Amino acid sequence: MNRLALGTVQFGLTYGVANHSGQVSFSTAKEMLRLAASNGVDTLDTAITYGQSEVCLGNIGTEGYKIVSKLPALPEFCDDINAWVHGQFTSSLARLGVGSIYGLLLHRPEQLLEVNGTALYKALLNLKEVGLVQKVGVSIYDPAQLSPLITRYSFDLVQAPLNLVDRRLEFTGWLQRLEDEGIEVHTRSAFLQGLLLISQADLPDQFLPWADLWNRWHLWLGSHDVSAVQACLAYPLSLPGISRIIVGADSASQLSEIINAGAGNLLRDFPDLSCVDEDLINPTRWISS
Repeated sequence: MNRLALGTVQFGLTYGVANHSGQVSFSTAKEMLRLAASNGVDTLDTAITYGQSEVCLGNIGTEGYKIVSKLPALPEFCDDINAWVHGQFTSSLARLGVGSIYGLLLHRPEQLLEVNGTALYKALLNLKEVGLVQKVGVSIYDPAQLSPLITRYSFDLVQAPLNLVDRRLEFTGWLQRLEDEGIEVHTRSAFLQGLLLISQADLPDQFLPWADLWNRWHLWLGSHDVSAVQACLAYPLSLPGISRIIVGADSASQLSEIINAGAGNLLRDFPDLSCVDEDLINPTRWISS
């Protein structure tokens, strides 16, 4: 089983600090989906807020894929939450050209803790109960977000960041807890939006405060017979509690490199790059350079 999943934000937006080629063209996206399918990648990750990503996927066709999408933030003033969720979701299905999807996540899970949280959760369950979605859950930035959520709600699927720098999901014990509770886990940001794949010389200036970390990373790479892509994927692949590792690419050749790297021999020795500084590990805190 191929545990990689294809992230499709690049199909609808220019995404990633290391992305210099812009939004993926329709023909390239089509080639990437064909390449993913032929290599056993069976899951696509998208979101309503990913620009034209859903439209692109719908035009290509996604038969045979499990699709996981995400709802945008609930508007501040919403008289009928169930109707809003249903409207957002059915519009998403229309763009995707499908009758149902595998997973639906909340992009802003903290809204479940607000005054309309229970109604929002019930709206998700309604979609599941009528067979429009198999699994509901949340997409988080920090495992600490799970503590108040798990005590109030039941989830089928959680998506979280995990990479050689941001190892909080593992180190806090949340990965094991989610596995114990039978909750499917998808991780993203294996390459830290590409920062772990670029040379030190090409690092944007805003990341220079962590020069010691980059030095350790590149010294480790220089002393091991492994590519940066292989090492980055080997870490989440070494953790059995993770069902899918979401990867993005800017081209079919880049995706091919990622798929081949993921199929290589797994490592058990990883560099000590763990960092909990939100200014580095949370891309929403990055300042555009």
